[in-house]
Amino acid sequence: MRRRRAKIFAALGDETRLALVAKLCRGSDLSISELTETAADARISRQAVTKHLRVLENAGLVRCSRTGRERRFSYRPEAAEEMREYLEFVTAKWDEALERLKTFVES
Repeated sequence: MRRRRAKIFAALGDETRLALVAKLCRGSDLSISELTETAADARISRQAVTKHLRVLENAGLVRCSRTGRERRFSYRPEAAEEMREYLEFVTAKWDEALERLKTFVES
């Protein structure tokens, strides 16, 4: 579980990968060509987009499917939902710790 979370955080720790996830979150499956075209303003090569997509796929954030010779990528919201739940858990723990600190300081 920890390793999977670490992979997701690491994958999202890159600006290019965040941008790719944002594009895929719009709902439609996109090919590497389509993702490269939309990344052209940032001068990202097709090979770089492919490499970033592999990292996202290994982290479970995107899914690759084949349509003929073309590979299409889609966003997998399950991984993000798992991270949201984890971050809510961590937030609750911090809130508890800060409340204990506040009680201690005020007493």
